[in-house]
Amino acid sequence: MVDPGGDKVNQLIVYGDDPCPTSASGEITVCARKPEEERYRIPEPLRGIDKPQSEAWANKVQAYETVGRFGTLSCSPVGAGGSLGCTQQLVNRAFAERANSSEVRFSELIEEEREKRLSTIDAQAAAEQARVEEAEQAYFEQQQRQQAERDTAEGGTDAPLPPPGESPRK
Repeated sequence: MVDPGGDKVNQLIVYGDDPCPTSASGEITVCARKPEEERYRIPEPLRGIDKPQSEAWANKVQAYETVGRFGTLSCSPVGAGGSLGCTQQLVNRAFAERANSSEVRFSELIEEEREKRLSTIDAQAAAEQARVEEAEQAYFEQQQRQQAERDTAEGGTDAPLPPPGESPRK
């Protein structure tokens, strides 16, 4: 799966003490951890028989038909356009159930993982910059030593090279 941020996202549910696989470069691995006893059980949303979520569709439709409201968008068989509200009520109820469910919310886990990854970028960039500057300094010092050796071999003066970015004095 590729999320809107452009990262490849690997979403997994791990149980007990199982390790979460490490992320490859350019990939975010998000693991939701559940207890070991949940490994072979029926998922929570499908377990309860007496919950409203597991109620038969025919019963839900019958309940919508007997609601006291009537008229446009009322989800009622009475009045013009009364049945138009049933779909909207179903959609609203589905969104409410999903928002309040106890299921794993991968989008939140992905966002947390992205924040952790982004929080390390500044430190990594500063460390990389320090390594580059150190390598440049070593390179310029080596160049100065080589120039000094050439000057002494040619019988010239031992004047050091100017620092990088400055012009030599005459």
